[in-house]
Amino acid sequence: MRIARFSVREGSPAAGSVSFGVVEGDPSRPESLVVHALAGHPFGQPQPTGESYRFQDVRLLSPMLPNKIVAVGRNYAAHAAELGNDVPDVPLTFFKPSTSVIGPTESIAYPPFSSDVHHEAELAVVIGRMCREVPLDRVPEVILGYTCANDVTARDVQQREGQWARAKGFDTACPLGPWIETDLDPSDLAITCTVNGGLRQTGRTSLMVRSVAELVVHISEAMTLLPGDVILTGTPAGVGPLNVGDEVAVSIEGIGTLTNKVIKRG
Repeated sequence: MRIARFSVREGSPAAGSVSFGVVEGDPSRPESLVVHALAGHPFGQPQPTGESYRFQDVRLLSPMLPNKIVAVGRNYAAHAAELGNDVPDVPLTFFKPSTSVIGPTESIAYPPFSSDVHHEAELAVVIGRMCREVPLDRVPEVILGYTCANDVTARDVQQREGQWARAKGFDTACPLGPWIETDLDPSDLAITCTVNGGLRQTGRTSLMVRSVAELVVHISEAMTLLPGDVILTGTPAGVGPLNVGDEVAVSIEGIGTLTNKVIKRG
């Protein structure tokens, strides 16, 4: 099931309203897609309202507004190597604030304090229930689904400041979307990133140093995860610069494509 968060475009009696919904149809043919609105949130047993919209009559928003985003660094050996780093002995975790989240088609605003902003295509895990100290064999029970993410990074700031709060936490630095896929095996999915149509990153989730389940166990040992929280699982090799005017697209097998343009911060 594909769960989206959307607003209704002008011209409908429900114009401007924001809801969760289930997307049905063939993503390769957007004209075939229909969004069936849900009452309330998608946790537990989603309840349809009976209202449906053509895809062209809605605007997709970030599929979730997380309380927190816990990201994992250097979880692909080739990416660690391309930046001259070793794979850490334990997962390297950091936070991105909720204010960094944007949805599909929203713009990444190039921060004025950086001159070297990079894309990082990642599989994102969306938590479906409150949990803490999750055993390995029960991890699937706490996951709502998966979506695409771009861990946008001001690389020069990351290297200069030595900690990552500003480099990875600036406004618009966490695009998520286009929707949450709930029926997916994350163990071996293709991940790609293109910039202006040119291939930049390609990898598979099977190359992660630590699996989705291992990451959930490790993170939940330290903190309570809440419904809607997001875990970013690391990026394959091939990260590189973004410039104002670029269009960057993250695609993950079985989910879809997250596309954002880069603009100058106004």
